[in-house]
Amino acid sequence: MAVQETLEGTPAKASLIYDPKVRGIFYQIVLVAVIVWLGWEIITNAARNLEAQNIASGFGFLENTAGFGIIQSLIHYSEESSYGRAISVGLLNTILVAVIGIALATVLGFMVGVARLSSNWVIAKLSYVYVEVVRNVPLLLQIFFWYFAVLRAVPNPRDSLELVPGSFFLNNRGLFMPRPVFESGSWMILAGLIIGVVGAIVLSNWARKRQMATGQQFPSFRVGLALILGLPLLGYLLSGMPVSMDFAELRGFNFQGGMKVTPEFMALLLALAIYTAAFIAEIVRAGILAVSHGQTEASYALGLRPGPTLRLVVIPQAMRVIIPPLTSQYLNLTKNSSLAVAIAYPDLVSVGGTVLNQTGQAVEVIGIWLTVYLTLSLLTSAFMNWYNRRMALVER
Repeated sequence: MAVQETLEGTPAKASLIYDPKVRGIFYQIVLVAVIVWLGWEIITNAARNLEAQNIASGFGFLENTAGFGIIQSLIHYSEESSYGRAISVGLLNTILVAVIGIALATVLGFMVGVARLSSNWVIAKLSYVYVEVVRNVPLLLQIFFWYFAVLRAVPNPRDSLELVPGSFFLNNRGLFMPRPVFESGSWMILAGLIIGVVGAIVLSNWARKRQMATGQQFPSFRVGLALILGLPLLGYLLSGMPVSMDFAELRGFNFQGGMKVTPEFMALLLALAIYTAAFIAEIVRAGILAVSHGQTEASYALGLRPGPTLRLVVIPQAMRVIIPPLTSQYLNLTKNSSLAVAIAYPDLVSVGGTVLNQTGQAVEVIGIWLTVYLTLSLLTSAFMNWYNRRMALVER
């Protein structure tokens, strides 16, 4: 009887060893333990090395005086500011070039992508040449081209190119333009802009629902643009025109006053936008080709012209194919902005590199870089995923 119980119990115990779920849990526990152990070893080893070199760990160095200048800053900064302030300046400069670059690359990419499918032979071939040339030249070389061969090759301040008489001047020091000076009562302009943007969004949603219900179109883009531009203008007039312009003037060897856009910023922005637009153009072309040709033929049969057909029939369906790879290009543009260090544009990596060299806090500075780029990428992905769900096809 005892022998029988033993024989019956053995398979039950052995079955746990060969159970895929049990083995899976066991292997996951072992993997997590190994990762934790490796992480602990890396941290303790780094701490020992820092202690051996008399380098204090932690982020207390961010409160120390930086002692170096930055050529472009969206917030107040001087050499007496802290390292933390300097890194904040670099972060804002990175966000600035990424946001503007994404906007320019999207517009240019969509235009070139549609032009690639144009029935006009010249336009289609020019778009093809642009895509093949730009996306096959390394981005770093394009940054060098715009910086050294174009923007640094323009005349000096005394012989500036006058793009707009008395207002816009281009020279090897940068682009100088009028700077608006807001006085008392300018809040009405900002209020008009906010109301205009909100009104344009509400109008666009209403027009889309109305078109889905009745099939009737409404010029929401033109009316929305009129709201965004007209309401701030109305606020400007009602508040007594409280905005004056500070024009740049040549004094000595350089321009004084006005607003300056540095050559480093322009070169990086142009290179990022033009390079990324070449990839976006191919994504747009693939998305349009993914839409059944029968959709186009059906819209023509209903009397729609090519322009409205592309805008109302083809592009909305193509967006479901375009958005996922488009997200990757936005992330690439943001991360590629770190190449700014090659032309001394003060982005996060460039400023952080100066801080690292002065303080020796390599672990902390690199940790800041990793955290910032990870956060920006996750935020961009979250927004694009939300937009993708919003554009997804909903079955009735």
